Amino acid sequence: MPTSSQPEALRLAVIGGSGLYRLGLGPLAQTHQVTTPFAAEPVCIIEEQTAAGKVLFLPRHGEQHSIAPHRINYRANVWALHSLGVTHVIAINATGGISAGMIPGRLVIPDQVIDYSHGREHTFFSEQHSLAHHIDFTNPFDQQLMERLAASIKQAKMEYRIGGVYGCTQGPRLETAAEIRRMYRDGCDIVGMTGMPEVALAREMGLRYAMLALVVNRAAGLGVGEISLDDVKLVLQQGVDGIRIVLGHCSQLLLAH
Repeated sequence: MPTSSQPEALRLAVIGGSGLYRLGLGPLAQTHQVTTPFAAEPVCIIEEQTAAGKVLFLPRHGEQHSIAPHRINYRANVWALHSLGVTHVIAINATGGISAGMIPGRLVIPDQVIDYSHGREHTFFSEQHSLAHHIDFTNPFDQQLMERLAASIKQAKMEYRIGGVYGCTQGPRLETAAEIRRMYRDGCDIVGMTGMPEVALAREMGLRYAMLALVVNRAAGLGVGEISLDDVKLVLQQGVDGIRIVLGHCSQLLLAH
């Protein structure tokens, strides 16, 4: 297993969520098929040559959105990125909006997470645990990378919120209205299904990680009637173009230094 020390050179990766199955910032430079200790099949990672430099891309649900949130091999994905020398990760996540202002189309850069998922392999150290493997997780997301994302959204002249609590549920079903009311009382601003254990595993590997969340619907019980997946798909289609613009700006900010 790789150590958690960071390589000196900045190497950026984007993990794509629902709606973002290819990066689309530049021409294909290379395809990596990475063998890991955590899966029989290799992890496929695409490398693109952008104007600022090379950026790696991993679609967490697969290119056809065929992997459910609770079946994603988060350990294999993070291990593969680390093995390729990745130092910084921007995760793209489709979310439901809970708190006021979390409306469809809003971009959010959360700074905290509450994990409601269960049964997922959530550490690299299950079989070789020691006191040294208790990572500090007070602030799960990297502050500097969050600020670079915020600056990139400003440059794109898009509305966003920096800060907020991401609640991670098990999926693949959407939540009940009662579950959302509980999450609201817990302080959650947005809800998704894939933020954990991904961010915790990145911390174990020493990767700088920030999330760019797109609100695609008001969460259960907060909108009018039931959640329409057709409406969700429409927001995703409209939002992905803006996310690509933000990622282009952010890759330039990061790779130019």
